[in-house]
Amino acid sequence: MGKLALLSVSDKTGLLEFATALVRVHGYTLLSTGGTARMLAEKGLPVTEVSQHTGFPEIMEGRVKTLHPKIHGGLLCRRDKPEHLAQARQNGIALIDLVVVNLYPFEQTVAKPGAHFEEALENIDIGGPSMLRSAAKNHESVTVVCDPADYQPVLAAFAAEAGEPAKLAELRRRLARKVFQRTASYDAAIARYLEAQAAEPDIEAMSGFPATLTLSWKKAQSLRYGENPHQKAALYGTFHEHFRQLQGKELSYNNILDITAATYLIGEFERPTVAILKHTNPCGAASADSLLEAWEKAYATDRQAPFGGIIIVNQTLDGRLAAAIAEIFTEVIIAPRFSDEALAIFGKKKNLRLMVATSGSPSTGSGLEGSGALQEIRSVIGGVLVQDRDRTLGNVAEFKVVTKREPTKEEWAAMMFGWKIGKHVKSNSIVYCRGEQTLGIGAGQMARVDSSRIAVWKAGEAGLDLHGSVVASEALFPFADGLIAAADAGATAAIQPGGAIRDAEVIAAANERGMTMVFTGSRHFKH
Repeated sequence: MGKLALLSVSDKTGLLEFATALVRVHGYTLLSTGGTARMLAEKGLPVTEVSQHTGFPEIMEGRVKTLHPKIHGGLLCRRDKPEHLAQARQNGIALIDLVVVNLYPFEQTVAKPGAHFEEALENIDIGGPSMLRSAAKNHESVTVVCDPADYQPVLAAFAAEAGEPAKLAELRRRLARKVFQRTASYDAAIARYLEAQAAEPDIEAMSGFPATLTLSWKKAQSLRYGENPHQKAALYGTFHEHFRQLQGKELSYNNILDITAATYLIGEFERPTVAILKHTNPCGAASADSLLEAWEKAYATDRQAPFGGIIIVNQTLDGRLAAAIAEIFTEVIIAPRFSDEALAIFGKKKNLRLMVATSGSPSTGSGLEGSGALQEIRSVIGGVLVQDRDRTLGNVAEFKVVTKREPTKEEWAAMMFGWKIGKHVKSNSIVYCRGEQTLGIGAGQMARVDSSRIAVWKAGEAGLDLHGSVVASEALFPFADGLIAAADAGATAAIQPGGAIRDAEVIAAANERGMTMVFTGSRHFKH
């Protein structure tokens, strides 16, 4: 019978051209099933149905068609073992040299709105993964293809096989790895779906933390490097489904981290808001009646750090704002929309990356917060940590004034603004605000009082007066020194989680200085 190729695909992209080359150039005989066999026959290619090859009909509505010794024996037989070859001859098993299979579209089926459970079950491929795995296991002798993108490399390797056998051997190993990656991803998608559909769900799975965590992300992009040029890096998953790049250089590893941090921060706000970030920390943020006014206030917080930073807005970025932003060098600008005038202005900066957020929050329609994941995964020695993303400000109704003096309406508003910003600053963090504008931000210090001192210094460098400001601390003040430093800088109000052993001392320090202070009861560490 010569060389045998078994073709059974759901996605028929490029298959006809590939099959034609197999037959007419490389001398293969084709085996196939169902719709694939009909398509090939209609186009004039000689093809044998698998049921004819096995002598066993397709049964149970096609659920059983390739699960047969003549298929899997032909795939798994080791050509270097005489006993394998002898058993194949004794049982009338022809050797299969090439398998082309892509799987039923399970992921696409369950992603459709209103997909029925029965439809999902019928799109769980059994024969396809079985053939792929058998062929991949025996890849020293069998070429296995699960992706139409590999048709041309396979044909090229076949053409060069006589002179370069090592080239085909290496390709077979690569394709085998790809098969097991694909079947692992496929099985993980099925497991996740069945967990979500269970009548009596696993409590661990319901919590989002199943007993076995299966991570399967398709490589989306190779990156030039990681955080530093000597570190290799790649992007996996669906990041590019949430953002569309309009212009500029290719995104870097650090750009992607910054875009993610900026998106999470801007999702806290509904009023026109601008945030400027550097190394995932906000260095200025403000809300106002217009984006231009918000920009002026955000930029006023720190006119040095934004150089080479990230700017994000939550409404259409128009020409007036674009003209103001264009005066400084920035790496990335993110918005739900850009006006034509803004695009014309930014178009003069060819390296500037403009990103449109394409998936949005139903509550704001901003096209920003809705692009966030619900969980965060971080690598540690020997494994990963998984946690729910910090999506809450705490129960605002239970925020408690713990000082003698009640906050004014203006202090309350400023504290809530600062509380939202502080949540997105690396711990230990201190944020000074007035109204809906940051005045000074201190991030990532080992002692909270040092974060306060940095924030005060930054405000001074920017020429901003902290008298009458409020201070927000994402975690408790362990000692009174941080609160005293804020009072000395001019703050009249403080918002913090509370819960320190020395809370009474901190409250007393606030009362002595006429400050008002609110305990939120929830902290927002960010490491």
